[in-house]
Amino acid sequence: MMRFATAKSLTVIAVCWWALLAAAAARATTELPSALAVPGGVVILEVPGETDRAPAVTFDGNRVMVLPAPSGWRAIVGIPLARAPGAAAIEIRSGNTTLTQGFTVAGKAYSTQRLKVAPKHVDLSPEDAARVEQEQPRIRAAMATFSAAAPTTMNFAAPVRGPRSSSFGLRRVFNEQPRNPHSGMDIAAPTGTPIFAPAPGKVIETGDFFFNGNSVFIDHGQGLITLYCHLSKVDVAPGTEVKTGDKLGEVGATGRVTGPHLHWGVALNRAFVDPALFLGSASKVSPAASAAAP
Repeated sequence: MMRFATAKSLTVIAVCWWALLAAAAARATTELPSALAVPGGVVILEVPGETDRAPAVTFDGNRVMVLPAPSGWRAIVGIPLARAPGAAAIEIRSGNTTLTQGFTVAGKAYSTQRLKVAPKHVDLSPEDAARVEQEQPRIRAAMATFSAAAPTTMNFAAPVRGPRSSSFGLRRVFNEQPRNPHSGMDIAAPTGTPIFAPAPGKVIETGDFFFNGNSVFIDHGQGLITLYCHLSKVDVAPGTEVKTGDKLGEVGATGRVTGPHLHWGVALNRAFVDPALFLGSASKVSPAASAAAP
């Protein structure tokens, strides 16, 4: 006897079909950063997992982004600048199974940059040291953000047009005193130059910080955070949803600086990585930034 599908069964079939189409689209359209397995780089690893559930992946105890791949899953891992070259491993938990997967971090020689700044930004007064200590929990909390949704894209537009005045990874020497390596990309531009979001995301923190000056933090999803420092003006507030090309603020010279510029930082799993790996092409800029250029 011929059986006819009920309206309920047809609905279930349609929902499953659209779910499959959405999953296929997600696997096909995810734009990834360039991979470079060095300190301050990004490694992309194929990882096992259940078909319908992403595995939980960690690196050095920090949660790692996991995205669908054509035949499974991919872990997008940020490597800290301080990580020594050599063997490394991620931990993968899928269902009741836990395993590790190794990879190798290659060495990279970063240049050294010597800068002169106001002595107060190197030898801190007790009041300034106390201020920095009070600011750190806010910065750490922003960097630890891990939202469930995957980034819309990791193919970023440069947030402002201008030459790179200081590259990522430079070993910094302030007033002849060694300090932490440069953890972002500096883009030189005049004070007041508009800064635009390089990709969709949500503003999770803003503030005036001792070293970073006026700053904006954006969550793009699954531990991908971008940071914008030394602004003269901030035009967004925590909770603001931004699209590519939305104005975030204006270039300035607040905080520890030698002149007006944008310090742009990109972090994965709480590790600052080279923003150039997310640009694809060094000449690519936000359409809004191009329009705003003199």
